[in-house]
Amino acid sequence: MIATSAAPPLILPFAMTARPAADAAADDRHDTAPPERPSKTRRKAESHDLQALGESLLELGDEHLGTLGLDETLVDALRSARRIRSHEARRRQMQLIGKLMRSADVELARVAVAERRLGRARDSLALHAAERWRAELIADDAATTRFAREHADADVQQLRALVRNARKDAASAPEQRSGRAYRELFRFIREHQRDG
Repeated sequence: MIATSAAPPLILPFAMTARPAADAAADDRHDTAPPERPSKTRRKAESHDLQALGESLLELGDEHLGTLGLDETLVDALRSARRIRSHEARRRQMQLIGKLMRSADVELARVAVAERRLGRARDSLALHAAERWRAELIADDAATTRFAREHADADVQQLRALVRNARKDAASAPEQRSGRAYRELFRFIREHQRDG
C-alpha cells in the first residue's frame, strides 16, 4: 500500500484574505469624504488665469472697476499697478492681485472683460469692412449701387463725388493712397455703417 502524505496548508497572501470589518467601514467613510483638493498644476493654472484677468482689469477705468463688486483692497491694488513702471515691481504687484482675486467673486469682472474684448473685435471688423468698401468703391462702379442698396440713407451723389475724387487722388499719386479724398470716403462709409 502506498502511503499518502497530507497536503501542506494553502497560504494566501494578505490581500486575498477576508478584510476585517474595520477596513470595510473605513472604505464607506471615504465614499462620503469631501472631494480631493485640486492638483498643484491646476491651482497654478487658476492662479495664472486670475493674474491674466487682473491684467485685463487694468485697462478698465476706475468708475467701471467700482461697478464690478470687487473688494476695495483689490481695486486699490489694481490702481497701484497702473502707476508702477518697474518690471519686477509690476510682476510682484500682479502676483498680489492674483492672490487677492482668489478670494474675490470675479464673475462680473470676467463678464466686463469679455464684453470689452467683444467690443474691440466688433470695432476691428467694422474697420475692415469699411476698408473693403472703400477699395471696392474705388475699383468698381457697380459697388456704388450695392452700397446705396445696403445703406438706403446714404446720399448717392455725395458718395459718387467722393469716389471720383478718391480715384483722381489715386491716379495722380499711386504711391500715396491716403489723400484727403481717400480719407473722406472712408469717413463717409464709417458714418453710414454706424447708422445702418
